[in-house]
Amino acid sequence: MMRFPRYKNAARCNPALGAEAAAKTAASFSNSLSRRDVLAAGAGALVSVLVGCGSQAESHHGSAGSSPLQKFAGKHPIRAVCTTGMVADIVRRVGGGWVDVTQLMGEGIDPHLFKATPGVISSLAGADAIFYSGLHLEGRMTDVFENMANRRPVTAITSTIPVDKLIPLGGDSYDPHVWFDVGLWSSTIESVRKFLGEFDPAHVADYDAQAAAYRTELAALDLQCRKQLEAIPKEFRVLITAHDAFHYFGRAYDVEVKAIQGVSTDTEAGLREINALVDFIVARKIKAVFIEASVSDRNVRNLLEGCQSQGHEVRIGGELFSDSMGKPGTPEGTYAGMVHHNVAVIVGALK
Repeated sequence: MMRFPRYKNAARCNPALGAEAAAKTAASFSNSLSRRDVLAAGAGALVSVLVGCGSQAESHHGSAGSSPLQKFAGKHPIRAVCTTGMVADIVRRVGGGWVDVTQLMGEGIDPHLFKATPGVISSLAGADAIFYSGLHLEGRMTDVFENMANRRPVTAITSTIPVDKLIPLGGDSYDPHVWFDVGLWSSTIESVRKFLGEFDPAHVADYDAQAAAYRTELAALDLQCRKQLEAIPKEFRVLITAHDAFHYFGRAYDVEVKAIQGVSTDTEAGLREINALVDFIVARKIKAVFIEASVSDRNVRNLLEGCQSQGHEVRIGGELFSDSMGKPGTPEGTYAGMVHHNVAVIVGALK
């Protein structure tokens, strides 16, 4: 029996989908994937992934392996399909001109809630290689990727991170927001380098060199983040956001982190959680809280109103990128640019 990855305390599936709608979804999915992929996954399983039903995954990574099934034998560039901007950025930098990247989830898209569309399935079916973040960030799509990995080159780039470097959520679930620790995220470069080198050995020297250059760039970025954030007095180094995405950031850069929602935006914040956070902000005299580009600001504004009712004025310090990067073609549309933006906004509001 297949099991489906879920975040702890995630909302239950919606039975209102109905048998007819479920059948249509399965048919659409089946028509778009190859016959072998559909047989491997099963139409019923694919429907369950799309509507978000299921239980906790058995593996802590819940991800496909880090080695391709076969060597690339097509015409370059390699057609690589990536889920998030952060994953796409690494694949672009390591792959260089030998890889053409299609990114499924653009700016403002929440990967926790992402669902496959006919366009997404078409992109996946036409890919030479598929890269996703893993750790159930793409929760509703994870089993699709794992089943496709039995038939084509698919990898979760976080699959090689040692368990002791991950932040546990309870049971066999781990926080997927690894990219907020620049040093830790840099370790996933090796996963992409290894995969591409084995998939396309004719250009392994280029992949090695490009991976090394990007690794050096991120090491400098990691150090710069550390120095900038140290300028905030320790008592004011508190980051309060809409959802619990920044714990790797807090651990890496000595920042206390609080959030209204849980790790997945698929959970709802309750009145008790909001009131407790209001009391915390008032007691600590926190100056600013932050909204996120891919998450509704409704709960954050409720937080501000609660603080005002207790006579404490707190402002929105700015907008942070959390589960997605900025618009392509802008500085924030790259991983390094997104990190620079976030750190500058946080320092400017809390210093």
